[in-house]
Amino acid sequence: MDIGKIKWGHIFIWVLGGVFGLILFEAFQPIFPAETESPEKIIQAIQTFRKEKDHFFKTSPYSPLEESDKINFRGLKYFPIDLKYRFEGKIERYIIHINDPKYYATFTTNKGPRKRYIRYGKFRFTLEGKEHSLELYKSTGSDLIFIPFYDLTNGKETYEGGRYLDTEVLMPGYRIIVDFNYAYNPSCVYNEKYVCVLPLEENRLKIEIRAGEKNFK
Repeated sequence: MDIGKIKWGHIFIWVLGGVFGLILFEAFQPIFPAETESPEKIIQAIQTFRKEKDHFFKTSPYSPLEESDKINFRGLKYFPIDLKYRFEGKIERYIIHINDPKYYATFTTNKGPRKRYIRYGKFRFTLEGKEHSLELYKSTGSDLIFIPFYDLTNGKETYEGGRYLDTEVLMPGYRIIVDFNYAYNPSCVYNEKYVCVLPLEENRLKIEIRAGEKNFK
């Protein structure tokens, strides 16, 4: 796997019944180095990703930043890279029929209207000697796993409304890499015109995740 590449171009247009007009949502998805890569290469991949994302925010016409914010933008704020917040493991896959009420998870948004995601499975990980879990979601027609979550840094060093992670299913074996160093803010943190889902209580971690993106302002 080429760790020097970043997957860009996941640009989605969301039209909310004419109420909010045309909203452009930017989603960035890293290509994770394999677990067999050295720590140095894993760190290099994270640094490259952050550099490219800062460039996108500063220069792209699709940047979620207001033009006034671009003028003095010097880069997003992050916790120091820490590989103790990187986990690889097997997904506890859900097998739920589409007609089952539990098939979808329904999220509220910062604007009010709700958005549904498919419940894909659960991921368990151990941090500082304690086991934690995250619910995994997927949009219809997408191969990406979406992980919105809260942790105990919210409202202090990170956005009070939680943060997001994106990852891919690794085959065979339904495995994923969850690397909180890639945790990012919803787009509405940068610009209030964006519509962002709010994590569900089932993904409220009772620990501090001191990795990934900090609050913007």
